[in-house]
Amino acid sequence: MIVTGTAQQRAWRERVLPPVEPVRPGVWSVPVPIPHSPLRYTICYVFLDDTGAVVVDPGWDTPEGRAALTAGLRVAGVGVGDVTGVVVTHVHPDHHGLSGWLRETGGAWIGMHPAEARSLPARVWRNRTPATDRAWLLRHGVPAADAAALAADQGRMAHLLGMAEPDRAIEDGDRLPLARHDVRAVWTPGHTPGHLCLHDANAGILLTGDHLLPRISPNIGVHGGADGDPLGDYLASLEQTAKFAADEALPAHEYRFRGVDDRAAALVRHHDERGEEILRAIGTLGPATAWEIAAELTWSRGWASLQGMLRRMALAETLAHLHHLAATGVVRGSEAAPTRWSHLPGTG
Repeated sequence: MIVTGTAQQRAWRERVLPPVEPVRPGVWSVPVPIPHSPLRYTICYVFLDDTGAVVVDPGWDTPEGRAALTAGLRVAGVGVGDVTGVVVTHVHPDHHGLSGWLRETGGAWIGMHPAEARSLPARVWRNRTPATDRAWLLRHGVPAADAAALAADQGRMAHLLGMAEPDRAIEDGDRLPLARHDVRAVWTPGHTPGHLCLHDANAGILLTGDHLLPRISPNIGVHGGADGDPLGDYLASLEQTAKFAADEALPAHEYRFRGVDDRAAALVRHHDERGEEILRAIGTLGPATAWEIAAELTWSRGWASLQGMLRRMALAETLAHLHHLAATGVVRGSEAAPTRWSHLPGTG
């Protein structure tokens, strides 16, 4: 992997916002700060067009975020009122947060994949109460005290439940409505069900959202009973994006790079190694809950240092691996609660 966003990498190391930069003629990168996050900022991309601009992932909605996006657009030569459209790679608030503000301010349309629209928090959590969420946590082995603390509270989720609904659907292969650029959507489910990358073949760029980052492995998690095999989806999506080996990756965090195929292969290896670690944990513990298995795994900060939502994210990631191992016939979860996972005899 070759770092191409050298100023962005330097800013990352120095823990400051990177500069607003032109990455291609008529394409700009604009950093938007994320409050209280180790990710620090989202990189919003701005496509200048004949009738204004289309922005991708405008960032978290705070006064500082609005100011940063406004200032960045000004450097690119447009104003907030010139934004005619917003494309959201996925609906996490550090990507989709400012979309509604841009629509309210200048009338911009908002586009996302239909599967992503269905995963908006207001829809997913409509019928999920703290009690049902706590029961889900208990089923996966979370101790009662921890389950009470980790259960979702709709009051604390108000900023998520109010995120904007889309105006238009963007399907796999769709061309964005741009006169100066030929940008097409690439559906890459895994991190979220409707995650999109955006490919401009003429410019030789692939906007990767959170699907492919230069250092970080994006969280692939199971968050509810109907989440299926998101890790399997992600691994298949990595195979898809590896085909764009000749293009420069423009991620939503950190810095630009080349070597999409090498980075995709490294992430596949990472998840294979994690699956092997989970099987070793089951071999040591015997039939075990996802919470018990998660506590045995290697985490960058250590399990003991993970608190609050970080532990819930670790549980969700462990469940994603268990669901994938079950889908490939390697493990099986018990029907009785709490669910205990066992390694099936005669499998790898």
